[in-house]
Amino acid sequence: MSTRRESAQHMTCSQETPVGSVRVRPIILSVVGSSLEWFDFLSYIFLSKTIAGVFFPVHNEAAGLSLTFATFAIGIVARPLGGVIFALYADRLGRFRILSVLMILMGVGTGLLGMCPSYSDAGIAAPILMVVARILQGVAVGAQFGVSSLIIIENAPPGKRMFYGSFNMSAQALSAVLAATFSYFLVTGLSDEALRSWGWRLPFLVGSIIGPLGVVLKYHSTQMSRAEQTRHRQVSEDKSVWKQWTSFVHLNAGGVVCAIGVVTVATASNYLWAIYIPAFVELHLNLPMSAAMLGVILSQALNALLFPVAGLLADRIGAYRIFFPVVMAWALCAFPMFLFIVDAPSVPRLLCMQLVAGLFQTVLAGPHAGDPLSLQIGSYWPVAVV
Repeated sequence: MSTRRESAQHMTCSQETPVGSVRVRPIILSVVGSSLEWFDFLSYIFLSKTIAGVFFPVHNEAAGLSLTFATFAIGIVARPLGGVIFALYADRLGRFRILSVLMILMGVGTGLLGMCPSYSDAGIAAPILMVVARILQGVAVGAQFGVSSLIIIENAPPGKRMFYGSFNMSAQALSAVLAATFSYFLVTGLSDEALRSWGWRLPFLVGSIIGPLGVVLKYHSTQMSRAEQTRHRQVSEDKSVWKQWTSFVHLNAGGVVCAIGVVTVATASNYLWAIYIPAFVELHLNLPMSAAMLGVILSQALNALLFPVAGLLADRIGAYRIFFPVVMAWALCAFPMFLFIVDAPSVPRLLCMQLVAGLFQTVLAGPHAGDPLSLQIGSYWPVAVV
């Protein structure tokens, strides 16, 4: 197993960064790009109730919200498509070129969503346009994680890749904080009529600036790292993507299964506790959405601070050594935590539950952005990211 892991690391980082040296600029650009893209992607869910009324004006509120979540799921399903298309060409065209294209694509999808007419104005064309916008967002964010994380760890010193990779996870957590904070002030500061008329559009219109920033990134990041230049030459020598893919899976068959499990557990946990719970407690437990958003803000801020700690521990003692015990503990605690809020719904219980879930999420997701094998899985097996 260790030889396969070493092989995967060699395939991912063919040329080491000198010990003690860090290329700061690529890391900063990657982290900023990651945070902006996830802000756009997550804003949708925090305003899901309002969006349901705008695009799916059905008599049953639960049915409208279900249609809104189904549209959100379309963006999730589109993520593997983005991973397949863009990850296969990131080595050939350059990481930053692909990252800038992804940012432009996200800006287009987000701007389209922010300018979509309502169902009352355009009829069935309104939800169709929204679905198109969600597909563009899903395709863009599907490849973003792997590409930006690889840029980070390629420019980090050996032995500290999981620590530096964890900053990409922190960027995603900060984007969730920004999206939830923006939505919190909209929900609490605007009337229902204003929120439904124009307020819900603001996060998407603001987030659409990621497109022009992608153009700026493209023109200011033309210098590839040494590792990327080496890999670019290697991939150019062998044009067969299928041959590379089958060789990778053959060398890392056991690791493929492990990495899919790691990404699946961490992603599913995040979507359940940070994305679904706010809508659930408002619809079924009659708790205010603003309280759930506050819980998301606090828990994601906690994640942003502690992800680097988890990455540092993973570099020192091994990611899987801390991952598996926490997964087992989380499996035992998740259902009792859910009952804790369902049996006696209250804002203090909700906040407590979200903070505890955030602590578990810190260890589940913090280290894997810096794990070369997991990132290879994220590129070649993008369905795992769903």
